[in-house]
Amino acid sequence: MNRAFNRKKDKSWMHTPEALAKHYIPYNVKFLGNTEVEAPKGTEVVKDAVRKLKFQRHIKKSEGQKTPKVELQISIYGVKILDLKTKDVQYNCQLHRISFCADDKTDKRIFTFICKDSESNKHLCFVFDSEKCAEEITLTIGQAFDLAYKKFLESGGKDVETRKQIGTLQKRIQELETENSELKQQLQDLEEQLMISHEPPAGSMSMKPPLSTDVFDMVPFSPATPLVPTPASNGCPPPPPTTLPPDIRKDLFGAEPFDPFTCGSADFPPDIQSKLDEMQEGFKMGLTLEGAVFSLDPLDSRC
Repeated sequence: MNRAFNRKKDKSWMHTPEALAKHYIPYNVKFLGNTEVEAPKGTEVVKDAVRKLKFQRHIKKSEGQKTPKVELQISIYGVKILDLKTKDVQYNCQLHRISFCADDKTDKRIFTFICKDSESNKHLCFVFDSEKCAEEITLTIGQAFDLAYKKFLESGGKDVETRKQIGTLQKRIQELETENSELKQQLQDLEEQLMISHEPPAGSMSMKPPLSTDVFDMVPFSPATPLVPTPASNGCPPPPPTTLPPDIRKDLFGAEPFDPFTCGSADFPPDIQSKLDEMQEGFKMGLTLEGAVFSLDPLDSRC
């Protein structure tokens, strides 16, 4: 490996400045991983990192794990590493944090760069398998550095500070999104636990006391419990209950006593009805028993 953002004077850049300044250049590569290195640059430093990651990759292949494929997006703002299928950003290496980039002359597929981590301030070496495009990707990153440096000179350093602030805000947004998703999951777990705690266990019976019943499995009638009238469906109050005069007696079954003299004429045959009429006239005339007169006429109040 012998390239560190160096190019021959007679070799032109591969892309237009607008492609890297307003957009990005994508590359699909295999990601061997990253490892911490002791120095921010150096050919031997990169060689040791490549040997280490290649050995780890061989072990993972023997275990049946495939080398993951990613998409590189190179622009004047940095190098983004995205998942090839979901397009989720795995790493966002800002350009001012990349200190070294090189491709392997003995293996045209391998290229690498060293980036300083924003959280731990450690130098991490990223290694990729590009299927014989290592030199092209290295030149693209070199062109991005060249354009970014020119823009830095034109803006007097303000552009770099703005990019730092944007990068910090983007990182904070990602942290808040992760925290929000964790809080949503905790809330969902608490709701499920609350629902489970309110559900009665399987096979349990209601705690309401059973009603006492008679031999026919019916609730016995209690005269001490008044009957409450149910309001009508149309909202009108129910009619008052009909009450019988207190002087009318009833038999054991709650029926009025039989009086043959109060029955209508159509209730008996004519011969029987005539006999009943004669008997009623005789009673109306009055019978004397032991000095007292009794009458069956309800209009007579004598006693």
